[in-house]
Formats: sequence, C-alpha cells, structure tokens
Amino acid sequence: MNNISFTAHIFKEGEMYVAYAPELDVSTCGADPGEARKNIQDAVRGFLETAEEMNTLKQILEESGYILEGNTWRAPEFVSLDRLTLSLP
Repeated sequence: MNNISFTAHIFKEGEMYVAYAPELDVSTCGADPGEARKNIQDAVRGFLETAEEMNTLKQILEESGYILEGNTWRAPEFVSLDRLTLSLP
C-alpha cells in the first residue's frame, strides 16, 4: 500500500479527546490529544488495510475525493475550516 495522507481533527468531548479523519469518515478517541492522534492513525490504517483486502480501496478512495496520480493517492484539499452558528426557532 502507498502512503496516504489524511486530515485529523482532534477535539474534546467531555473527558475524552475525539480524533476524526473527515476524508475517510473514520473516528476514534483517546484520553489525551496524543493518544487520540495515535489512535486515529491506527484506525485509518486498519480501515485502509481492510478495504485493500476486500478489493474496495480504490473505490473508497475515489468516493472520498482522492485522486490517483501515478502510484500516489492525492488527498482532497480542504480550503476552509469554519465554526458557524445558527439560530434555531
């Protein structure tokens, strides 16, 4: 398997830290940001290895916005991360 980059969003939820890889829709948690960061790498690795074993990796990456350039998968480029507020009735 080639190197595949992804974005990790880490945020606090209660006493836990949640790590989320939006490109692949994979998440996990940890007791601190470092553990959450390590756990998201493990979770993404497991997800991608399983997809490769099932011969669905190419389809999943393409549906997630990745583009194959030669032998390298280029991740989708995020252009903004915004915190928005809505008023509900």
